[in-house]
Amino acid sequence: MEKINWRQKFTSRKFWAALTGFITALLVAFKVPDLTVEQVVAIISASATLIAYIIGEGMVDAARINGSDKIE
Repeated sequence: MEKINWRQKFTSRKFWAALTGFITALLVAFKVPDLTVEQVVAIISASATLIAYIIGEGMVDAARINGSDKIE
């Protein structure tokens, strides 16, 4: 079994889109008010953008320090 690359997962737009869709569906299923659902989706989207940016910049900085052009 392969080890999960969490760094890659957290920088993936597909991961965040899937997570947002899953949580939205759960909130709708539990009859959470629409405004609350919108606020939760906004928070997830904003957090995902920030997390992906921080991890991505960290990878670029690490590659620059190591003198490598390849980012894994």
